[in-house]
Formats: sequence, C-alpha cells, structure tokens
Amino acid sequence: MSALPQGLTEFIAHAGWADAAIAPLPGDASFRRYFRLTRAGETAMLMHAPPPHEDPAPFLHVAHWLNGHGMRGPAILAQDSAQGWVLTEDFGNDRMRDWLDDHPADELAAYTAAVDAMADLHRLPPGPFAPYDLAVYQREAALLTEWYCPAQGLEVDAASYADAWDEVLAPLLARQQPGVTVLRDYHAENIMLLGGKPDAPQGLIDFQDALVGHPAYDLVSLLQDARRDVSEALEAAMLAHYCKAAAIEDDAFLADYARLGAQRNAKIVGIFTRLDRRDGKPKYLAMIPRVWAALERDLAHPALAPVARWFDANIPESLRAANGAFAA
Repeated sequence: MSALPQGLTEFIAHAGWADAAIAPLPGDASFRRYFRLTRAGETAMLMHAPPPHEDPAPFLHVAHWLNGHGMRGPAILAQDSAQGWVLTEDFGNDRMRDWLDDHPADELAAYTAAVDAMADLHRLPPGPFAPYDLAVYQREAALLTEWYCPAQGLEVDAASYADAWDEVLAPLLARQQPGVTVLRDYHAENIMLLGGKPDAPQGLIDFQDALVGHPAYDLVSLLQDARRDVSEALEAAMLAHYCKAAAIEDDAFLADYARLGAQRNAKIVGIFTRLDRRDGKPKYLAMIPRVWAALERDLAHPALAPVARWFDANIPESLRAANGAFAA
C-alpha cells in the first residue's frame, strides 16, 4: 500500500471511524484519491481531494442539491473541505461499466434505466450552478487545437476554429434556456447500480463540475462514451426513448445532440492528449480512436457544417482515417 495521505487517520477518527480498515481504490484522471473504510460489516467511502489541485466544495454543493431533490448522490457522512476530506455513503462495487462487462445481455435494461434517471433529473428546476455558456463551450472545444493538434505536429487555424464553433453553437444557446442540471461526466463508469441489477436505481458520482445547460449534453456523455463501445443502434434507441420520456418531437433536439457530441468529443480528444503529454498518463491515448469515430459521426450532421469544413481544411485525411490515433 502506498503511504496514506497526511491527516487521514485524524479525520476518520473525528468522523467516528477510527477503528476502520482502510483500502485504497483505483483513482481517475484527477488528483483525487479514494479509500474504502470497513468496520464490523459496515463500509464508507473516503475521498481525498487536496488543495490546491482539488477542492471538494463543488462536489459537496452538488451532492446536497441532488440528494435534496430526490436524486441519488451519496449521502455525506463527514467533511473537512479545507483539508480536502469527504466521507460518504458507499455505493458498493456495481459500476454500470463493470456490470455490463460481466452481463452484456443486460445492456438495454441498464441504459434504459440510465436514460430514465436523466429524464427525472431534467424534470427538476435547474440547480444553483453556473451556466454552460458559449465561453465554456469554446474553452473546452479549444483543447483540441491547444493539445491534440500540436502533439500531432499540426499547424492549424485556431481563430477560424473558434469562429466555426460560434456559428454552430449559436442556435443551441437559446434552446438551453432555462436549462437543466448537466452533470458533465455521466457515463457507465460514473453510474452505480445500487440494487445489484441492471434496472436498479442509479447512484451518481463524479458530478462536481455540474453546470446548467442543455439536456442533450449528458445523453452524449452516456451514449458516445469515451471508455466503452455503445452501438449506433443502442444510441438511436436510447435517444428515441429519452425523447419520448421528455415529450420531445422536433428535429432540433437531434441537431443539438450532434452539436454537443462534436463539441464534447473534440474536448475529450484534447483532454486525453493533455493527460499523456502534461500529466504522464498515456493510457488515455488508446481511447482516442473511439472518441474520434464518434466525432466523425457528429460532424456528418448538417448542423455541424462549419466545423466539418474546418476539419476538412486542417486535419489531414490520413489522420482522420486512423481515427485520430497517434503513430506507434
């Protein structure tokens, strides 16, 4: 076991878990660390999100809002935001991703439940979070030109890239008013199946970056998953299921789904490149072809024409044919 963070034993003692066994858990792409505490058949999750790299306050803010509105974020058992400590309810080990790896026949049931949870969230008034506005969309989309293009040795026209996104996103902005709570990383690795079955209630995690924006965004996160293959047939079926649940009948929603799909996938390609080049985490490069393939599908929608023209002019066909992969 690697060394425990300073202050851990003092925090759990103050929280009433001094006698618990401590087991570190695999981390994610951030500076956060996670531990499972166990005592007398009872468990809890300990998150360390240490300043200055992390701040648990946004996680706590969103968790309290979700739980106060009937959604299932983990209950907060103890906290010390200044030192980066949060003790929460343990949702167990049944991540949707892991469950489907072992039970692939349950895929339709699990995704239907996940889409239903999104529909429930979107029926609520938007939370007290910052807006997912054009400046945020642009900052995220720019990660592709800031990180991916230089890493591939490409000199591109970043100004016209931003102009293309302005044109593509403008029609969407009015349609995301008053908006819904957008968790921003809603996918099979961040959904817990609390009842140990595919149609169990959805336990939500990794939602600290929530904003108020468009209802299609989290559907893109779920159905164009960077970490797991989702067939185009399942994607189409779940989009139709959501539209029925939300009483959406116009084509504008599907156009906005493609807009946000392209924006999110461009962002992820940039983030995964940054994780390799800046943070020394090369494992994310292997996911870029999956993300790039989804990006190409989104770019084929007529609503993306200005951005698609930019890609045609700036990204070589040979690289696109390789689904954006880096040379071995």
